[in-house]
Amino acid sequence: MQQLDIDVSALLETMSGQLNEKMAQRPNPKMIGIRTGGEWIGEALHQRLGLQEELGLIDISFYRDDFSRIGLNPQVKPAHIPWDIEDQHIILVDDVLYTGRTIRSALNEIFDYGRPASVTLVVLLDRKGCRELPFQADVVGMQLECQQTIKVTGPDPIEVTISEKAEVSA
Repeated sequence: MQQLDIDVSALLETMSGQLNEKMAQRPNPKMIGIRTGGEWIGEALHQRLGLQEELGLIDISFYRDDFSRIGLNPQVKPAHIPWDIEDQHIILVDDVLYTGRTIRSALNEIFDYGRPASVTLVVLLDRKGCRELPFQADVVGMQLECQQTIKVTGPDPIEVTISEKAEVSA
């Protein structure tokens, strides 16, 4: 296995620039991080963007559609959304976009709180080609191959390690 280390700080800088451009026409956006990796990425972006409103946090454990199939015994933390969702421009942040199921769960939870004006999806890493549901991020730090193994650790510092299978010689 070959290990690739990623410069997360550089990715976050690029993402914050892209996000600033996207949010220029959307006044006073509110940011929500998905626990736990999305929380770490959300905190870093929230600080870089200088958003006025506090970062919101959600734990999608009870909203997962594979809850019974994979036998989750979650340590669920309560959601923390310190402002009204209704008619707000929401920036939804996660660490890795893989199958799309986490994002579906997050949207279900957000809509339980109200109907936002818009949702902009931001992910640090996009495992393109692995989707089971039709979701696409608006801002992506880096795209990866589906078969790569990813480990995100944090919160300070946030680090990403990607393992790739080495080519087998004949």
